[in-house]
Amino acid sequence: MMTSRSPVARLMYGTVSTVAIMLLSACSSNDWQVRALPSDIAIGAALDSEPDPALLSAIELQDLPLISIPEAVRPCCAFGNSQKVKVGSLQVPFFRYANTLAVDRVGPHAYEAGTFSFQKDAPNGSRGTENNGQMYTLQGGFIDLAHVRDTADNAIALFYHIYPKLGQQQTIPLPDEIGSRVIELSEFDTSQLSARQRWEVAAAMSVRLAYFMAEAHEIAQWHGYRSWAPWSETVSAYSPEDLYSNMLGAKIALALINNNLAMNKELYNQHMSQWLTATLNWLEPVSIEHTNALFDVIDGDWWDSNQALPSKFMLLKRHYQLGDKQSPYLVPKATAQAHAKWPEVEALYGSQHQPHHLSLSNSIYGIDIDAVAQQKLVVADKYKASFKHIPAELWQDGFTQADFNLISQYNQRQDEIELRQHQNRDEANQAVTEQEPQ
Repeated sequence: MMTSRSPVARLMYGTVSTVAIMLLSACSSNDWQVRALPSDIAIGAALDSEPDPALLSAIELQDLPLISIPEAVRPCCAFGNSQKVKVGSLQVPFFRYANTLAVDRVGPHAYEAGTFSFQKDAPNGSRGTENNGQMYTLQGGFIDLAHVRDTADNAIALFYHIYPKLGQQQTIPLPDEIGSRVIELSEFDTSQLSARQRWEVAAAMSVRLAYFMAEAHEIAQWHGYRSWAPWSETVSAYSPEDLYSNMLGAKIALALINNNLAMNKELYNQHMSQWLTATLNWLEPVSIEHTNALFDVIDGDWWDSNQALPSKFMLLKRHYQLGDKQSPYLVPKATAQAHAKWPEVEALYGSQHQPHHLSLSNSIYGIDIDAVAQQKLVVADKYKASFKHIPAELWQDGFTQADFNLISQYNQRQDEIELRQHQNRDEANQAVTEQEPQ
């Protein structure tokens, strides 16, 4: 993304007081405002007796201030509810980590919020924190709000790097994860594009690249990257709700850019807040009680409440199908019916709900985006051992988003091996326990 901190890191940071949140958020330096400068063509059109809307769009964006790619990361949520937590080998007693919420508790968006935010959701609104977490929606399955917000922020930042130099060769450095990474843009012809088309091309490229940053983060987490050094993030790698949530953020960002609703930080924050809430409502969110009940329904199948964070195999169901088409995981009716929680969720299955599929186009106005825009990653020495199950020719000289899906397939095979070993150990330990005298 850069995406979200590990769930345990979220827990640790979440204990900070509201006063500290207000003070730290006031220190944010990544403020920005972009001005659209009219070209002679736009001025001529504006003064014409019948202005041509296409010519009115012939604007230029001032070069400064250039919006930096976000480096702060939002705390994400581990898949499941009321998880146990371990510090080292010791479980934290009398504690469960809660991370679900209802749509009416979603707070105002804050660009590059990181851990802290304290913003208004509208010009006359009250201030509040983002209050990120997970919720279940009838059309979108489980949604992780931190992932939605992070990808949207990255898309906005990339747009203001790409648009001013659209069609020119350019390299955009990204924050390191498992090694250095950059976005490389090749030269391509834009002479036949109208001003409005240039804007839309830059927007489509930006959201697609921002989404691929999210895919890279899933791979990085699997291979040992930690946004907060003491805690492993492997429990979050390829979580089933992650990429759908990321693509949701990319889709919202595309709408904001193309409606000129992200020309400064405050404007973007307030419209992102409104679009996020409206989008979640469109996907038909359930109550926090229903979200928790559905997590209980899939306990032991999609996740394991007997495992404590940050155990990798607290997460049992992972999503390795990377790419520009994403579908949500809905809890099957048959699974819910077979669980003791069925009476609590039965009403949710009263009518037929189809999953809402998402996709990001690779082509716009005849331009093949992946042919002219690539994210390139290099594996640093400290992470090379984690790639030993993957053919070296696929990654040793670096790789791009074109390789993500194949790398993830190798990771899936390795996970299947490790999960079987983990389950065999648990079964052996259980057998020993049962044989011990009471």
